[in-house]
Amino acid sequence: MSTIGAPERETQSRVIQLFCQELGYDYLGDFRDRDGNSNVETTLLEKWLAARGYSPAQISAAIYRLTSEAHHPNRKLMASNKAVYSLLRYGVPVKVEVGSPTETVHLIDWSHPEQNHFAIAEEVTLQGDHDRRPDLVMYVNGIAIGVIELKSSIASIGEGIRQLLSNQQTQFHAWFFSTVQLVLAGSNSEGLQYGTIGTEEKYFLKWKEDETDNSRFKLDKYLLKICRKDRLIELLLDFVLFDGGVKKLPRVHQYFGIKAAQEHVRQKKGGIIWHTQGSGKSIVMVLLAKWILENYPQARVAIITDRDELDKQIEGVLRDAGAIGENDQVRATSGSDLMVKLAQPTPRLICSLVHKFGRKKVDNFEKFIEELEAQPSPAVGELFVFVDECHRTQSGKLHRVMKALLPTATFIGFTGTPLLKDDKATSLEIFGGYIHTYKFSEAVEDKVVLDLIYEARDIDQRLSSPEKIDEWFEAKTRGLNDWQKNELKTTWGTMQNLLSSKSRMNRVVADILHDFSCRPRLKSERGNAILVASSIYEACKYYKLFQETPLKGKCAIITSYNPQAKDITKEEVGANTETDKQFVYNTYTDLLTDVAPNPKQSKTETYEENAKHLFVEEPANMKLLVVVDKLLTGFDAPSCSYLYIDKSMQDHGLFQAICRTNRLDDDSKDFGYIVDYKNLFKSVQKAIKVYTSEIDKTSGGSDPEVLMHDRLTKGKERLDNAIEAIELLCEPVDPPKAELEHIRYFCGNTEVPTDLKEREPMRVALYKATVALLRAYGSIADELEEAGYSAGEVKRIKKRLDHFVNMREIVRKASGETLDLKPYESDMRHLIDSYIDASEPRKISPFDNMGLLELIVKTGIAEAIANQLGGMKGNQDAIAETIENNVRSKIITDRNNDPAFYDRMSTLLDEIVAARKAKAIKYEDFLKKVAELAKMVHEGKDAELSAKLNTPGKRALYNNLANDEATALKIDETVKAVRPDDWRGVQAREKIIKAALYGVLQDSEQVEKVFEIVKAQKEY
Repeated sequence: MSTIGAPERETQSRVIQLFCQELGYDYLGDFRDRDGNSNVETTLLEKWLAARGYSPAQISAAIYRLTSEAHHPNRKLMASNKAVYSLLRYGVPVKVEVGSPTETVHLIDWSHPEQNHFAIAEEVTLQGDHDRRPDLVMYVNGIAIGVIELKSSIASIGEGIRQLLSNQQTQFHAWFFSTVQLVLAGSNSEGLQYGTIGTEEKYFLKWKEDETDNSRFKLDKYLLKICRKDRLIELLLDFVLFDGGVKKLPRVHQYFGIKAAQEHVRQKKGGIIWHTQGSGKSIVMVLLAKWILENYPQARVAIITDRDELDKQIEGVLRDAGAIGENDQVRATSGSDLMVKLAQPTPRLICSLVHKFGRKKVDNFEKFIEELEAQPSPAVGELFVFVDECHRTQSGKLHRVMKALLPTATFIGFTGTPLLKDDKATSLEIFGGYIHTYKFSEAVEDKVVLDLIYEARDIDQRLSSPEKIDEWFEAKTRGLNDWQKNELKTTWGTMQNLLSSKSRMNRVVADILHDFSCRPRLKSERGNAILVASSIYEACKYYKLFQETPLKGKCAIITSYNPQAKDITKEEVGANTETDKQFVYNTYTDLLTDVAPNPKQSKTETYEENAKHLFVEEPANMKLLVVVDKLLTGFDAPSCSYLYIDKSMQDHGLFQAICRTNRLDDDSKDFGYIVDYKNLFKSVQKAIKVYTSEIDKTSGGSDPEVLMHDRLTKGKERLDNAIEAIELLCEPVDPPKAELEHIRYFCGNTEVPTDLKEREPMRVALYKATVALLRAYGSIADELEEAGYSAGEVKRIKKRLDHFVNMREIVRKASGETLDLKPYESDMRHLIDSYIDASEPRKISPFDNMGLLELIVKTGIAEAIANQLGGMKGNQDAIAETIENNVRSKIITDRNNDPAFYDRMSTLLDEIVAARKAKAIKYEDFLKKVAELAKMVHEGKDAELSAKLNTPGKRALYNNLANDEATALKIDETVKAVRPDDWRGVQAREKIIKAALYGVLQDSEQVEKVFEIVKAQKEY
């Protein structure tokens, strides 16, 4: 028999067999109906600890401490998980008697992975207000460290990820995940993705190893890779990181980069880790430093960066990771402080800025080097020096100073910037060969960063009347001799350029505003941009111009300038005008007027920190940053989508700047956009080119060159692919491929309740494909002909777009999915409003957000059809099936609330549908009957009842107790009198209610039936 589309159960059974037979895990069983499922299975843990030689008292104390941290009632999940991880990682300190020494009970044997007990259980029911049942749970020594959600081949792996995230919510089972280190979602079709607690869906990762091996499902292949006993223990020991309140696991390139670096460390051999911009080099630094300090007692690590912001960040991450103590002063405050720290045994980790290795105003640099080499620094311990962005200041004389100061140190360079051949002393010659490489194209392929799209824009600077400019200049310089006039022109440049700059800047401002009005990513207010100006003066000019636009209050300026009164003491010329310095000073003074400085910060620093925070966290409230040099390296803002360059840049600086836009964000961000006003394309090509002779390709993978795509060329490719994808998706729809056929294909038979659920993946695929089509169209909607489409093709594309958008709406309504709950739906309405032409004026009514049933009840059947089903254009069968399906969906959803009532409604619906299909009633009579049924289903009652039955709960009890009003009211009164707080899902509290029900009903079977109804009613 074919296994195409095999159910999830078959996949789960195969995976269990893989764990037991190939990975050597013990099978604990099916925990579906097992009471007391926990993230700490104490029996298993006690047995393992006893076998390790711990006493019963030590075991009891250790388990008590572990469970107390894991189930702490007043802490959020991340805090509890971090506390538990610390106990797993470093052991539990216990003291069994007063006066006895504190001893450490180790819960995991990190040194001998095979000595731990690995086990797996399936269908682990977690009881509470909402029971949940993870497919598989991995245990190490009885401690739940991994949860796996599996999906069938036709379902989206995203569903499994969202189940994992949902289960971690407080209202569900956050407590269970306090011990969990690894969460995985997988299917036969999509393979495996992994993360840890709190990992957002978009940051779930894929492993990649032995790519040529295609012998089995990728799900199985990578479960074997990740969950192998020794690797799992290694991942938990050396690769878990808490960074600023976020828990992280390594990406596969980070893991193998660190593994390669560990081998170099063992050999005391230097080299370069070349990981492209945005791929997480700082995490590699932190994890490698942590590993060195833990495994080499005499080792010390000095991390040398070139930016104060990164220096602080790395120190904070290392402190959070436990690599340094809370009170260790690890940051060198000066060059002499750095040398003092190196000459002492502590701290073992030191952070410093690279310029502190230099010496200002050295007249004879070569002699200075010779003196250092003759009297090297007496650094204590085995020193490993990490140099960030090693391509820059470290490729020349400054590196020689460092080597002279620290002759026995092992130097490891980190960079993600292309190394150019014309460097006189390349980083390769200084640091040695490559330890590990991860190129830009690989990162794009792995979806670690986004691809880049380049667009040059020409801003016309020609003057309308050069003659008048000359007249103006002569008038203003009257009284100056020719030498003085020439000197003025030399200093200022040509007056034509000077006076055209304001006009040009106005055009740049207008161009950027147009993007914010038209480009989907910027218009949606989820994306923002950076403008790079050529000077602080021009940055201030741009800032002032934007204050006269809709971006006022949502634009900030960040430069190296800090206003000081001394800046303008010699600038006043008495002509009631501003010099450049006065303009800059006055601009900053104005914008800082209402800024209250933070502790230990100037007004300027506070202003910039606030602006950066808003830019990253609230892009709708900070849409544009105007910069000169700041933020072009090391500033990570996922929201940043566009970089506008109005400054001559080259080489490393240009490459790092354009990579500000390539960080991952939500689904609305497809690329990083580079808009070039300076015609830098040749410089861009040079900056992004990594010469093949300098990058080691022996490890395989993509070529290292960074590709910059022309926006319109790439846009046309995306649109063509999107149209092809959605047409292929709809290809199986039966002829004549009208509304009814699409409804039946994507929704199934509306009389069969399981059809909708079974076809949900197909509808999800349709919704996603429609969004992808709209995004692709929206990115070049105003430039279709420039992108290469003929007028006829443009007309055809718009017609197809209308068709698929309308079809998506029809399917959505027919399925009863009236709310856009999927994450990829959030910008749907924006895109439709922006790029779909309405064939007639769109009526805005107070009913637009109502469900179909509610609309029928409030406005009548005819009005409801006109408002929500008008797109079906008189297709009676399609309209009928859509209404029927919405009614049935409501019945199925709410049945547990009142089984007797909704069973009656289901029978009535079946009768109406059968009559329609047999053409036993006219269409108008069908509409009348189905409208009456819709009203009853919506209101939850089918007749006028006693005034005492005035709540849904009372009516449900009445309906399910054979219309016994007295008993129904008695049960209502009893439950409200005895119910404890938060009783649902708590067995002891539920028993209180069941006992009270028995007192009224005196029938155990009836008690269970009524209890389920009570449990489903919100009023109880």
